[in-house]
Amino acid sequence: MEAMMYAAIGLASVNSAILVALIYLYAKIALKSRATYSFGLAFFAGLLLVHNLLTAFAYGTMSPLFGTEALPYLSAVGAAELAGLLVLLRITL
Repeated sequence: MEAMMYAAIGLASVNSAILVALIYLYAKIALKSRATYSFGLAFFAGLLLVHNLLTAFAYGTMSPLFGTEALPYLSAVGAAELAGLLVLLRITL
């Protein structure tokens, strides 16, 4: 497997960890305040978590099916999502 594929899998895994933290924070806020907005954020973060877990699994199991030309784009998508999640986590804290 190529190094760029490992990078894409690693980024999806880091994104998953950040999403778990966000779900915890949003659920904690939602249970304390009963705000529907926080429930919505937790739900949306849960969907993103499922997406990232499936992405990491798909990249790991189907890596031979991806062309080497696509690998930088897969990593770039993961990096862009990581940047967005880090900003969201910082704003939430």
